[in-house]
Amino acid sequence: MARKQARRRKPKQAPKFAMPKLSISRLITPVIAVIIIVVTYDMSTRLLDSDIESIAVNGPFQRVTALQIEEAVSEELDAGFLGADLGHMQQLIQQLAWIDQAAVARRWPSRIAITVTEQVPAATWGEGGLLNVRGELFVSDARHIPAELPRLSGPENRSADVARSYLSVRDRLIPIGLDVRRVHLDPRGAWEMTLANGVEVRLGRRDVGQRTDLFIAVVANVITGRAEDIAYIDMRYSNGFTIGWKDGANTPITNPENAAREMLALQGAQ
Repeated sequence: MARKQARRRKPKQAPKFAMPKLSISRLITPVIAVIIIVVTYDMSTRLLDSDIESIAVNGPFQRVTALQIEEAVSEELDAGFLGADLGHMQQLIQQLAWIDQAAVARRWPSRIAITVTEQVPAATWGEGGLLNVRGELFVSDARHIPAELPRLSGPENRSADVARSYLSVRDRLIPIGLDVRRVHLDPRGAWEMTLANGVEVRLGRRDVGQRTDLFIAVVANVITGRAEDIAYIDMRYSNGFTIGWKDGANTPITNPENAAREMLALQGAQ
């Protein structure tokens, strides 16, 4: 009997993955376009760029001259009108000792406009330093110290703290007819100030804010009428303060709650 021959099954072949065909032109075209844009931009910049023909410097000059400002930015002038780094020029100008703020702008076709604001000294710091209206030390060795400026002193790293305290107290004293001439913070953290009328106020290290409030609320009103007789006010007590008279006598005020009444009585007795 004839045996039927079994048919062999052909093994399945894995599907073939064909790489997508990319046209070389499709790859080259974007690259060429980018190159054209870059070259065009570079050529346009070179064609449009020109030498800086003039510099206009504006500002209320008292301590700095226009020539000093031009010299400060001279290294950027050779870069051309478009090539000059305005941000760097601004930094160079603000590095000058008496410059507070600076603005630099291009003025077509070849002019650079510079506007500056000078620092305004509000107080001295130590022997030769000057603080601006924000309490920032902007000159550490000034040759000339204006005599009318208040004098602040203390540890090197505390200039901003002393300046803030001075400005705060000054703003509260001026409405009652007093002003601050000197503020000092010693290395141990003790505060003292001298008023424009010569009276020294000792605040110490502890509860300085409360002592200052008590001084302004109670003592300051009496000082306005007795400054010629008072040498100092010592606020370094937990139960009051002491008035030191120029004749050497001391008057303690021992009850802070009735301090206003005691001061009025003292004022009437003198």
